[in-house]
Amino acid sequence: MILGIGTDLANIDRIKGTLDRFGDRFCNRVFTDIEQAKAERRKDVAGTYAKRWAAKEACSKALGTGLAMGISWKDMAVTNMRSGQPTMQVTGWAKDRLDAMTPPGHEAVIHVTLTDDHPWAQAFVVIEARALRLDSADVPPHEATNT
Repeated sequence: MILGIGTDLANIDRIKGTLDRFGDRFCNRVFTDIEQAKAERRKDVAGTYAKRWAAKEACSKALGTGLAMGISWKDMAVTNMRSGQPTMQVTGWAKDRLDAMTPPGHEAVIHVTLTDDHPWAQAFVVIEARALRLDSADVPPHEATNT
C-alpha cells in the first residue's frame, strides 16, 4: 500500500546561485558527505545538487511533514545503487516518522526518481508499505495448517 507521495520541482539556476553565494555553508547544512562527493564529481554540479534538493523536499512531503516537525535536511540522503538508480536513506527524525507511519507487519520502501531538463530538476518519492513475508516458523501453531 502507498503511505505517502511527494514531488518537488527545483530551479537549477537558483541552486547554482545559492552555491555561489553560500558555498560550503549551504552544502554542509543540506547535503551529506556522500551527496557532496557525488555532486562534486559531476560535470553539472548545480544540477546534481538541485535534483537532490528536490528529492529531499519530495521525501519530506511523502512523510507528511514537509520540512517541519524537527526533520533535518541531512535526515534524508540520496544515494545510488551500482546501476545508478537513486535511493533514499532516512535517519534521525525522518526515520522515526517513517517507522511511525508504517503499519505493523510491513516494511517501508522508499522509491525515488530524479530528472532534470535545464533549468528544472524534479523528483518524485513514493513510500510503500510492503507486507513482510512470514516463515512457517513465525506462524502461531493455531494458525498453521497441516494438510
